[in-house]
Amino acid sequence: MKKWLLILGMITCMIGLTACGQQKEDDLNLMTTEEAEYLAQSCVELINQVVNQQGEKDYVAMVEQSGMDGTVFENAFASWKSASEDMGSYVEIIEVTSNTMVIDVYQGVTYPSEGVITVKIKGEERDATVEIVFEDEMPSSITTNVEYTFGEKMEKAGLNTLLGMGTVFVVLILISAIISCFNLIPKIEAKFTKKPAQETRKAAVVSAPAQEAEEELSDDLELVAVISAAIAASEGAASADGYVVRSIKRAGNKWQRA
Repeated sequence: MKKWLLILGMITCMIGLTACGQQKEDDLNLMTTEEAEYLAQSCVELINQVVNQQGEKDYVAMVEQSGMDGTVFENAFASWKSASEDMGSYVEIIEVTSNTMVIDVYQGVTYPSEGVITVKIKGEERDATVEIVFEDEMPSSITTNVEYTFGEKMEKAGLNTLLGMGTVFVVLILISAIISCFNLIPKIEAKFTKKPAQETRKAAVVSAPAQEAEEELSDDLELVAVISAAIAASEGAASADGYVVRSIKRAGNKWQRA
């Protein structure tokens, strides 16, 4: 960054106010309109030049080396760049709209002490206002605000309202969709629990015939033993060891031996 950028800095702007040579308002010790316009023009042209040359970081570093607060200029550059998107390129200062800057005079040199200067500037597309605030003889804030027409303000307000309401409705629809999905949870759970239940029933059906066969076989053996004992008794035999029952058939109310 060239050295003349530092010369064009805020310190030089404050010292250069003596070149105006205008009569001050002694009663209030306020800066004259001409001095306020000169100071504002120096600040605006400095900020515009540094931003156009993309030398913000270098200038902030030099300001901090001189003992001033670099954050003030970082914010000033950011505000100017944001406003330039709608304002367009800077053309000139139109007028001083507000001036409450109190000055100090030391050895014939005028210094801004504290107060606010607001100037209206002309851009290629829109006008804007620059507010310069001093505290303790140092700049504390430099802000650029674009001036919009009533129609543009209403359009922005409408878009913001539409965006806000749209966001609310989208969130409500999303919540409603999530709540409606709760009805699917029991169905999904039933679907996953259905398979194990079916497999259990199948296993029970398969094991049932085997149990019935075992029960039938147990019943047949008891029946065979009873019938064998009855036949042995009717024949007058001491035991049923010599008898072999091959089959049992039911015939009416009587049992037939084969």
